[in-house]
Amino acid sequence: MRILTCSAAMACIAFTAPQIAQAQDQTIASNFKRDKNVSVRQRPRPDYEATGQKTGGFTVYPRVTVDVEHNDNIYAVATGKTDDTIWRVKPEVAIRSDWSRHALGFFAGANVIRYTDNDTENAEEYTLAGNGRIDIDRGSNVALSAQAQKLIEPRTSPTAPTASGEPVEYDLNQGSIVLTKEFNRLRVTGRVDDKDFNYKDVRNIAGTGVVDQDFRDRNEIYYGAKAEYAVSPDTAVYLSALGNKKDYDTNIVASDRSSDGYVVGVGANFDVSELVRGDVQVGYMKQSYDNPAFSKIDGFNAAGRVEWFPTQLTTIALNGSRTIEESTALGSQGYISNNIGASIDHELLRNVLVSAAYTHGKDNYKGVDRDDKRDNFSATATYLLNRRVGLFLTYNYLKQDSSGAQSGASFKDNKVIASVALQF
Repeated sequence: MRILTCSAAMACIAFTAPQIAQAQDQTIASNFKRDKNVSVRQRPRPDYEATGQKTGGFTVYPRVTVDVEHNDNIYAVATGKTDDTIWRVKPEVAIRSDWSRHALGFFAGANVIRYTDNDTENAEEYTLAGNGRIDIDRGSNVALSAQAQKLIEPRTSPTAPTASGEPVEYDLNQGSIVLTKEFNRLRVTGRVDDKDFNYKDVRNIAGTGVVDQDFRDRNEIYYGAKAEYAVSPDTAVYLSALGNKKDYDTNIVASDRSSDGYVVGVGANFDVSELVRGDVQVGYMKQSYDNPAFSKIDGFNAAGRVEWFPTQLTTIALNGSRTIEESTALGSQGYISNNIGASIDHELLRNVLVSAAYTHGKDNYKGVDRDDKRDNFSATATYLLNRRVGLFLTYNYLKQDSSGAQSGASFKDNKVIASVALQF
């Protein structure tokens, strides 16, 4: 169990500490345990993991990460690019219980962002979180979590307003409760998740007014269940259903995207032989909107990740998804996001790792003429000096092409990020 805190796009491969709480208890005899194969990212490295500070029945894991990034297009624009050097300082602390039964954990972190030449982009992010698990009996538990965050929307986000003179700040408060019960070959999971978004208005580029973001404020509730049947100790098939209700706070009818929806699917998770592990689901999704001007969005849904282990030192993964997402484009109720990607992690030495990843995405907007295509490539080198110090170097390339009568931003963005992480 580890906390994977990333100082860069993929800098969280191995310089880790134990997780604050395990979301789901899986006993040794469970038919749903999927740890026959261990990926490069998951492999324990005792000589490079934080020992933490013991305090009663808890262990405290302090950590701080410092990034320096050079970005050649900080505003994510097609022409008139502006480059800058960006500094980030990320202090954080995780607390995890050491009990034999049940679990309790807390996390607090910050991200202080400072631009060398463009101080209007300066920002701070904060996170406070807690989670726990109540073990009822063998194979049965209740997991609870709550999290409060102040976040900054990246300029490269497809929902970021192009007319803003500063990054959009928003608050995200969320909580969840998950009940799991295992009956030998059958496991049933029920869950409820609540998310509340509160976006802040920002000044426009000219500095003469504001870009309203209140129309994005909303509450989202998700509820559903999943039933898994273990056809063998290393393979299970399942049925899942997840409903949602999204309520927007706006009083402007044209901007009200309040809706109800669901995703139903069938899938399988597996960890077979010494080569392959994965979880793949296909199904149907539908979102219906309260505003009669917005038609429903429905269609094929998919989500999956498959890992291949050609050797113990190399992990290759394929992943993909097809989902319905919220839109900020005028006249559009939402869009279907299609994504497919691949990644590779290789352990050169016990403390030297290299990784690369590529994803391709396409967003098909409904209600307006707009399609976005994205290509994202990243590569990271990790050098773990000891259990207290880790060094990371990451390159990231992002290209977005937006087309149609109401197209969004098209741009290319290159980032080079050097990071040092200290943990205790």
